Amino acid sequence: MATIYLKLSKKVQQKTQMSEIIIRLRNGNDYDLLVKSGIFITADNFKDGKLVVNRRKVGNDVKYHEKMKDKLEGLEKHILNSVNDRNKEDVTKAWLVGLVDRFMHPENYMTEDERNASKTVYELFDDYIKEKGYSYDQEKAVLVLERDIARYEGYVRELGGKEDFAFNVNSVTRDDIEDFFCYLRNEKKLSEEYPETFKRLLSLHPAGIGRGWSKISERGDNSLMKMKKRLKAFFSWLYETGKTDNKPFAGIKIGSGNYGTPYYITIDERNILADASMPTKHLETQRDIFIFQCLTGCRVSDLQRLTPSNVAGGMLRYIPKKTRREGHKVTEATVPLHPKALALIKKYSGVDKKGRLFPFISDQKYNDAIKEAFTVAGITREVVVRNSVSGLEEVRPMNKIASSHLARRTFIGNLYHQVADPNIIGKMSGHVEGSKAFARYRDIDDEMLKDVIGKIG
Repeated sequence: MATIYLKLSKKVQQKTQMSEIIIRLRNGNDYDLLVKSGIFITADNFKDGKLVVNRRKVGNDVKYHEKMKDKLEGLEKHILNSVNDRNKEDVTKAWLVGLVDRFMHPENYMTEDERNASKTVYELFDDYIKEKGYSYDQEKAVLVLERDIARYEGYVRELGGKEDFAFNVNSVTRDDIEDFFCYLRNEKKLSEEYPETFKRLLSLHPAGIGRGWSKISERGDNSLMKMKKRLKAFFSWLYETGKTDNKPFAGIKIGSGNYGTPYYITIDERNILADASMPTKHLETQRDIFIFQCLTGCRVSDLQRLTPSNVAGGMLRYIPKKTRREGHKVTEATVPLHPKALALIKKYSGVDKKGRLFPFISDQKYNDAIKEAFTVAGITREVVVRNSVSGLEEVRPMNKIASSHLARRTFIGNLYHQVADPNIIGKMSGHVEGSKAFARYRDIDDEMLKDVIGKIG
């Protein structure tokens, strides 16, 4: 009768102070085989040829060794059951090594379908990002969603009474999805109610992907809506690629965002900013980039990719990344360059080491520089904006809320007051035909109304 004996390797890992358990499978004179188990423990958890969990220790060490004990018992049982089904001459060391490896690393022996079915939501997210070829900003948004899911898992396990809960893409339900977004809406309050739990969760899964960014902030309706769309797109990809048959978003309404009327600077304010003397060359450069953006309407993600090859015959031409990414018909944005825009291109020709039209810095530093430039130029007009969290309108000075996207709104808003034809403007801004974005610019002033009435006289 086959019997298993255990011993602990004398070789100790320097970093972990652990040693590997060696398995000896013996059946009288028929065979006597030694193989490595792949299970590592500390010496104080091994006694009289057995893995005995040292419960005098606390925390993760005990949990780890309890897990290893369960795995070892499963491996021993698997070996003995397999031996009973084989002829003794077929019980070789090579066979035993393969048997142990299959038990310890089953993923290496799975079919593609089996491997996909066993992947965690985080491994699938990694596959999703790689296949989509996302930009840094897009990847960042997906990673933030991943970390939100990880914190939600931790919260449910620790405080929700479900110690084995996992956000499994094959079993997650519509109720789970709705509960997850309820959690996201209330995560800020929960983090204040259970500070120690969230301190631990944030150490493992920060709120953002920036270094040291572990602060949980309140989320508004628009933010949650975007995250719902992002998670729904992920599940759609899983279903379309055959990685799951589960469709937990069936019946869930995403809704549409609530946005205030777009605010932007006037042409006069733009010119004041363009002519203002900046205290440093750095601030002057970032101000100039912002002015160029006001004259062309590029999203910052597109602006940062532009090179002299995008300029020909006094025209700027490029394919907007967002339009292409969202599956719309690929349409080239074509913008006649204003003399001031051409002058800025000439001013910075050859300056950027990467060969782009302008020397760019990080998005956040660019936005900080824009606010500083507004302050220096004295553009502090107060505007009504919608608070993204509360949904309420509030009054803020322009220099405190200015950002790169304000330049795009300035381009579109001022053009809309001159042309009011979204198709003409869309050809320059990169909006697709029928875009709902232009509806927000229809806060038409009295002069435009008078002009329209005058045309029917």
